[in-house]
Amino acid sequence: MSDTGMQDGTFVWNELASRDLPAARAFFTGLLGWTYTETDMQEMGRYTMIRQGGREIGGMMQMDGAAWGDLPSHWMSYVAVPDVDAKAGMVEALGGRICVPPTDIPGVGRFTVIQDPSGATLSLITFTAAPPQG
Repeated sequence: MSDTGMQDGTFVWNELASRDLPAARAFFTGLLGWTYTETDMQEMGRYTMIRQGGREIGGMMQMDGAAWGDLPSHWMSYVAVPDVDAKAGMVEALGGRICVPPTDIPGVGRFTVIQDPSGATLSLITFTAAPPQG
């Protein structure tokens, strides 16, 4: 994976997976003044980039399809790591669980979703393209 200069263990992105994306967008625009740009993430479909003060600070996506099951709308935080696969290999030995195995995000990098021993969920990401500037 490429070295993007991200510090290992740094929170780098926040993302909303929403059951009602239009309502969420309207809510956060009214509450926080966020603006949005849309992008096509290929297999993932449309992705909403959250902008504040002229910079990207996070993202949003519509939760469509059976893959989401009964999961409610939720925020996910991403932490930069130099090698997602290596970190994923450590999770179970440390008492955690892999929720989503290491997966490529075309044009972005590679991520995994994990749970710590208490059940808290977090995503780890290794950027292969320039990370968001936040």
